[in-house]
Amino acid sequence: MLTDAACRKSKPDPNGKERKLPDSLGLLLAISPKGYKVWRFKYRFAGKEKKLVIGPYPEVSLIDARAERDKARALLRDGIDPVVEKKQRKAVSLAETANTFEDLARAWHATTSKTLTPRYAKQVLSRLKDNVFADLGSLPVRKITAPMVLQVIRKIESRGAIEMAHRVRGHMSDVFVWGISSGLADSDPAGIVRKALAPTDGRKRPALLHLPDARELLLKTGAMEDLYWGTRLASRLLALTAARPGIVRLAERKEFEDLGGAEPVWRVPAEKMKLTREHKRDSTFEFLIPLSPEAVETVETAMQLSESSKWLFPGVGKKGVPISDSTVSKHYRDAGYRGLHVPHGWRSTFSTIMNRIAATAGRPGDREVIDLMLAHVPEGVEPIYNRYLYMPQRREIACAWATMLMEGLPPAARLMSSLLTPPPGASRAWRTGLAGWGRQKIERRKVRT
Repeated sequence: MLTDAACRKSKPDPNGKERKLPDSLGLLLAISPKGYKVWRFKYRFAGKEKKLVIGPYPEVSLIDARAERDKARALLRDGIDPVVEKKQRKAVSLAETANTFEDLARAWHATTSKTLTPRYAKQVLSRLKDNVFADLGSLPVRKITAPMVLQVIRKIESRGAIEMAHRVRGHMSDVFVWGISSGLADSDPAGIVRKALAPTDGRKRPALLHLPDARELLLKTGAMEDLYWGTRLASRLLALTAARPGIVRLAERKEFEDLGGAEPVWRVPAEKMKLTREHKRDSTFEFLIPLSPEAVETVETAMQLSESSKWLFPGVGKKGVPISDSTVSKHYRDAGYRGLHVPHGWRSTFSTIMNRIAATAGRPGDREVIDLMLAHVPEGVEPIYNRYLYMPQRREIACAWATMLMEGLPPAARLMSSLLTPPPGASRAWRTGLAGWGRQKIERRKVRT
């Protein structure tokens, strides 16, 4: 049997041939003509002589080489070829290394996004890119543990983004579960850490629930200097219509009808509504929002200022895209309303105040109308009928809400007067509409600068 000293002192064959130093039970140390030393295990399997390469010496010591030999002999007793078993282990190891979390996440997203709206699918992938891939994206899926996932989530929480932390954890869990069902993962470490996350605020969408406070918000935020006109008017239209922020952000010129008539409406396509994917493709699920005179004036003012042929509120310096998701939210935070009111909060503001007034006035039936104005579809109501259900009452409530909310506030045209400077040769109607505080219709004309 060999000793470590003998292995260390052994020299290559002086004749330039491979030298073999046997140990015991088939183990030997092979020395190349150039002095490279490697452990091999010689055995027979299925009547054929075979060799298993264990590893180089001295990286693999004599003791370790004997241990590996014994493992191979144990496999032989079980009818397993050690060489084949080693190749299988190597293949599994390579597969695990190649199967990273980012690879799995992108494969999951490619499959799942087919059932999501394009906008939401883009959001999901962006959340993983921004919060997960840098830390865990290059790691093999099976090597990721619950503490590693929790560390990533804690980084998100440290930014104060508690809601985002919960969303990202949910996306990660979906990736792991999909991987398990596809045979690419063994466990869901993101599911394990769910209870360890910081709790979300019960007031997910804080809102001002009293009319004076709501007026003060519009007055304060509208008076902020160096504010992009689109932010100011989007905030106002959001408050006047109680529409979802995403609908206001993506508002298009062509969606507004009969602005100069007696029954102006905002026809929101089904694809922009909060519906199932199937219903989004069904035009009968479009939604009509009756517009108050104040809302009409806000829309017309935006149409005058917008340089986009499509979007009512284009991004700053970007005609081809609308304002971002966070534009109005940041506007409110900058005005000091963090934790007090968010864009989506206008829906709660409108519902709470108008239902309170209806209860005081003895009109409990208004509740159903108010719910419908918030696009809460009653059970059993056909969508084609739902578009026009209670439209006179909806218009009446919309106008009453706008009148109360805008009391003491300047109209949109006056608010944006510094931007709506009449061009040379402007009509008298233009100048009168711009200077007046009434609800006179602004002539639709491209503002020349």
